[in-house]
Amino acid sequence: MKLAEMTWPEVEALSRNVVVIIPTGSLEQHGTHLPLFTDSILATAVSEAVEKRIPETVLLTPTLWLGASGHHLKFAGTLSGSFEAYMGAIESVIESLVPHGFAKFFLVNGHGGNSEPNGVILRKLKARYPNLSFGHSGYFAFSADIAAQVMTGPIKAIQHACEAEASLMMHVRPELVRRDRLRDDGLSPEPAVVGMIHHFDEITEQGSRGYASLATPEKGAAIFEASVEGLIRNIQAIAEGYVFLGS
Repeated sequence: MKLAEMTWPEVEALSRNVVVIIPTGSLEQHGTHLPLFTDSILATAVSEAVEKRIPETVLLTPTLWLGASGHHLKFAGTLSGSFEAYMGAIESVIESLVPHGFAKFFLVNGHGGNSEPNGVILRKLKARYPNLSFGHSGYFAFSADIAAQVMTGPIKAIQHACEAEASLMMHVRPELVRRDRLRDDGLSPEPAVVGMIHHFDEITEQGSRGYASLATPEKGAAIFEASVEGLIRNIQAIAEGYVFLGS
């Protein structure tokens, strides 16, 4: 079920065993070839596909599109919430539903910059409501194996406006891909270091990272379907219940 399309009595009548899915995205630069709304478009598309296939199991909220995107603000058009504002929006959505008995919440994320704040706010909510269920993941985590198989460039994981994201957009919203501007991008530190925090204008030439020139709609379709199927399995396990077993 889609929350935005329901009436309040219809929401009141729902089983409280449904999993509330909250997509999180961004409006930020995606290089020269993908639109600013890429992360929100993809998180929404995957979440809507899951809702369409298991509607009785899911209560889908509208996408929270204003992400934590401060590391992209050097590029024109990027909009970013502060960490406090972004986490506050998630908290507000969940706190609005908890008094009405909803108890299972899962964030489906489309933007890497949201990952850490998603985890922080859900841990705070879990401490506040220990008997409720909270989880979060990027949709791309459910398709990592398939993505590694179908991607032909040297980078086998999703980056930013890369082979994977450009392929996904060719599948979901092909009219928004500037195919004549597809380019490979990304700068590497010398000597190699790990764990450092940089803004995207420091580590790219024009805002993307990866081999977008290798993107195809067929790759996008495979990654999309794997993301949807993996997320469905995860949501069904949350709805139906799972146990912890010893080794």
